Amino acid sequence: MNTNIDRESLNFKTAQIQWTALQRFFAAGSVIHVTDGMDLVEVACQFVADNKPVVQQWLTEKKVMVVADEQAREWLEQDATLWAVVVAPWVLVQGRR
Repeated sequence: MNTNIDRESLNFKTAQIQWTALQRFFAAGSVIHVTDGMDLVEVACQFVADNKPVVQQWLTEKKVMVVADEQAREWLEQDATLWAVVVAPWVLVQGRR
């Protein structure tokens, strides 16, 4: 796998999206919150590469996590717009900075 091509491709696939448009994916448990300070595209690359040790470490450190109900409620109340990228079956999201 050519990481540079994948990274560039994934970068072009990122977009800003309203949280309300992602609620059906949240209900299915397929939205992953990427915390501030993490590189959304790099996280997406590691998901695509199926790099389980790195992803597991991020999960353990709570740098990436399935979106919690409380976070979802907060984004709904704020009418939040997030950065998102799809790495099927996941939708990775991150707050705008």
